[in-house]
Amino acid sequence: MCFSVNVNIVKEELEKRYGVDFPYEYRYQPSYYYHAFSLPELPAICSEAPDRIEILQWGLIPSWIRNLDDANNIRYKTFNARAETVAVKPSFSGSVSSKRCVVPIRGFFEWQHTGRQKVPWYIYHPDNEILSLAGLYSEWTDRSNGEMHRTFTVITTEANDMMAVIHNSKKRMPALLDREGEKIWTDLSVKPAESLQLLRPCPEDFLKAHIVGPLVSSRNADKNSPEVIRPYEHKTNPGLF
Repeated sequence: MCFSVNVNIVKEELEKRYGVDFPYEYRYQPSYYYHAFSLPELPAICSEAPDRIEILQWGLIPSWIRNLDDANNIRYKTFNARAETVAVKPSFSGSVSSKRCVVPIRGFFEWQHTGRQKVPWYIYHPDNEILSLAGLYSEWTDRSNGEMHRTFTVITTEANDMMAVIHNSKKRMPALLDREGEKIWTDLSVKPAESLQLLRPCPEDFLKAHIVGPLVSSRNADKNSPEVIRPYEHKTNPGLF
């Protein structure tokens, strides 16, 4: 699963990292914490326009949805798409061939189950570089008012050994792309079957992780703070191994 992310990345970093323009930055606010259930609008590089960064809203609404009520219902069920079934699930299969995207993040959060407790972890690149999540997007038009909604989902895959210890309830992790994988994933000349081969667990040395404090689990606190990603000594620190 991947519902909580750090997207504390400014416009200039995104443009330099991906070699693209970011014309819609006014709709985006960098933050140390975004949660899918708040339906945030986040930057993404889309296969239909890979030369610029677009703004998409988390929670994919398939193009075939008929009305706003159905749209509002399904988007809370499509924050993630499983790599193993993404090509056959009706909500996602239409996007696999023509609407693939890369979602930049600084890191993500997962919770480790230890007895009755859930210990929060922050996972990131060892050099704090931007991570690229493999995603899909969709364009849905509300027929009642003509408004278009551009939305996305994050693809998940089975966990690597490190993530299986951290996310020990579901043993899943987001599908991460290296730089070559980003180009292949957003290249529509690449057949879907070939692009889907990219959706595998990343090597363990691609990521680093540490436990963080209770702030990230607080419902009402302002989590847009560096405090949310700082290492924390948990009383029942389970460690990785």
